[in-house]
Amino acid sequence: MMRIALLTYSTKPRGSVIHTVELAEALTALGQDVCIFALDKGDGELYRAIACDCQLVPSQPAPPTIDRLIQQRIQDYVDFFQACFDRGEAPYDIYHAQDCISANALIMLRSQGYPISHILRTVHHIEDYTSPYLQHCQETSIQLPDRCLCVSRHWQQQLEARYGLDAPLMVNGVNTRRFNCTVNGTESGLKERMGLSGYPIFLTVGGVEPRKNSIRLLQAFAHVLMDYPHSQLVIAGGMTLFDYADYRDAFFAEVERLGIPIGRSLLLPGLIPDCDMPVLYRCADTFVFPSVKEGWGLVVMEAIASGVPVITANRPPFTEFLSSDQALLIDVETPEAIASAMHQSLDPALRQSLISNSQAILPHYTWERSAQLHIQQYTSLLSNPQRITL
Repeated sequence: MMRIALLTYSTKPRGSVIHTVELAEALTALGQDVCIFALDKGDGELYRAIACDCQLVPSQPAPPTIDRLIQQRIQDYVDFFQACFDRGEAPYDIYHAQDCISANALIMLRSQGYPISHILRTVHHIEDYTSPYLQHCQETSIQLPDRCLCVSRHWQQQLEARYGLDAPLMVNGVNTRRFNCTVNGTESGLKERMGLSGYPIFLTVGGVEPRKNSIRLLQAFAHVLMDYPHSQLVIAGGMTLFDYADYRDAFFAEVERLGIPIGRSLLLPGLIPDCDMPVLYRCADTFVFPSVKEGWGLVVMEAIASGVPVITANRPPFTEFLSSDQALLIDVETPEAIASAMHQSLDPALRQSLISNSQAILPHYTWERSAQLHIQQYTSLLSNPQRITL
């Protein structure tokens, strides 16, 4: 049994945070001693109860610029672990960072002489920062850990090309105990609470931000409204470190220009309670996810497990685990292509075919398998701490 610290940048259910939670529970089920460390920005709890230890890392008020914000969040982690070590708390065997912030903090702590002997970082995707400080933080978080892991072949290849690293591939999973096709009677209540009374209901998850391609999705939905005036688009979620204020302003200006009624045709419920998320998938007629950049796309897997036909980008990483008979894989650069797929997804025969075919991928992506692969890497690092390079 190993003592494993898993570090994540938030208590909210963003992709890498969900990955951290599900991995932690799967590692715990396999007999490992796991604790999640999550930056707490005032929520006071993780987004859901978990079957392993969790410590919340207090954060200071957010500085006004993104560079200073990231610097502060790194320092929040450093201050927390310094206090832990100064109290004499025993170090963990493995410190596994799921993001740039926690990886930089671990590297800083080790440089100061604290007993952090084995650092891993999972790279979910690589950002193209314009800020020299953020770019430096990203490169430090990739180049200085003892080992980098990766969740898709696409980003594995990018790490090889850009940094000369051989990053072992760790599969993602989907929790089919939570996300499944079983209707349990709560769907009607959720529809009433959220105002989901139209047809068809299109769902996306991730909030309004550039890489989610929100403006093009909105423009595509405007086309659909011409033929389905009672249709609804639900854009759920949206908790992120970056505020994307300019993009959000442009989005709402486009809402006004297109004359789409917010609260009736367009619903922006924000963060959905964890207990409602599986139900919300089952309430949707189509899951539309025209993202232009993802580490993997956990929400796509959740939608598939929930028995909902999926529209997503015809590009990696989606094409690594989906074929054209399992999802509508499209060019997401044009609203017309997205709108066409939204129309197609309502065809009964096509819907049933996509739902049926996509179920075949679920057994290949389980958190138990992911945990087993992680244990192999942890064991390998403990026995051979040499960094893997090409």
